[in-house]
Amino acid sequence: MILVFFGLFQINWPTVLSGFALQLAIALLTVRWDFGRSVVECFANKVEHFLEFAYAGAAFAYGDLLVDKLKVFAFQSLSVLFFLSMVVQIMFYYGWIQAACFKVGSIIQAMLGTTICESVNAACIPFLGMSEAPLLYKPYITYLTPSELHAIMSGGFASCAGSLFAAYTALGVNPTNLITAASMAGPGSLYLSKLFYPENKKTKTSSDNIVLIKSFDDSVMSAACKGASSAVEMIQGIVANVIACVAFVAFLNGIVGWFGQLAGVQGLSFEYILGEVFIPLAWIMGVTPSQCEEIGRLIGLKTAVNEFVAYEELGKLKKAGRLTQRSEAIATFALCGFANPGSLSLMIATLGTLSPSQRSTVIDLSVRAFVCGSCTSFMAASLIGELSFQNPSLIYR
Repeated sequence: MILVFFGLFQINWPTVLSGFALQLAIALLTVRWDFGRSVVECFANKVEHFLEFAYAGAAFAYGDLLVDKLKVFAFQSLSVLFFLSMVVQIMFYYGWIQAACFKVGSIIQAMLGTTICESVNAACIPFLGMSEAPLLYKPYITYLTPSELHAIMSGGFASCAGSLFAAYTALGVNPTNLITAASMAGPGSLYLSKLFYPENKKTKTSSDNIVLIKSFDDSVMSAACKGASSAVEMIQGIVANVIACVAFVAFLNGIVGWFGQLAGVQGLSFEYILGEVFIPLAWIMGVTPSQCEEIGRLIGLKTAVNEFVAYEELGKLKKAGRLTQRSEAIATFALCGFANPGSLSLMIATLGTLSPSQRSTVIDLSVRAFVCGSCTSFMAASLIGELSFQNPSLIYR
């Protein structure tokens, strides 16, 4: 009991409360307020329209049949990454990405009282992703405290990268819900990470001694070519992971089904077990009771496999009309995050490579940060479920 009270005393409650207030404010502004909902919906539509310009290049390379008519995922949606990666690299060359992330990070720091690296990471994760964001503050990772590292890792697990939004929407996910979920993940991951691992050391970094990282490209053309080329590895990784993970799930379904038949149980599968395990969580978040098993199965797939497989299944359920508007939105928020085994190993490899001296600390904090990132997504989903309880029409369709 004494240890519990001592732990509560160590928590920076102003940061926790202000972080929760900011997350709740974002939810209220984008769900309850008509003008806010319209702004986010307009922004999401513009982003989606902007990303669709990549289809012109994809159709030229692969043909209209694969891109415009059959809309093959690997040839249409993933081709957006070539275009987006090029644009991001150009913006990075001119310093716009760094300036925007550090400006938003400074605002978050002022509102929540978090350190500059934690705040910048939370601001740029939705734009750059969990493996690219640490590059902005690479020289300072060595000096981060364990609590700061935990917050950075939690932020990576709590949100999805904006570069993948087009791929998710192609699977049937609402882009407006995705953007709202990503914006709520920043403050959510910060205040929850300070609950999971309170700060008990003095930070060595501040906004005064942080220097913006500049691009190493010689020209804007060099940056554009580098950005387009760097997307090749990303696309190959996504295709490989999706194929392997879907095949692995099918393999597990077959194995579990075979054992079930031996035990005289028909219809048993790996996905069925996941659905049963996560039913209480889905119910707590506000999912319609009759659909808790389906949403629980999606949460299980996202946690045990990855969010691509889960969003693909969500798109199928949405197309079949098997989910209510509210349950679909809650699932979208709950699945918006990189908290899966593959990302866990990627996070350890990324931070361990950027700062070898912190590798052991990163490994020790990895599971805790994984859980914290998952809880951030679930918290956002719970808030959306609560705010739309009496009026499901407030949720974007």
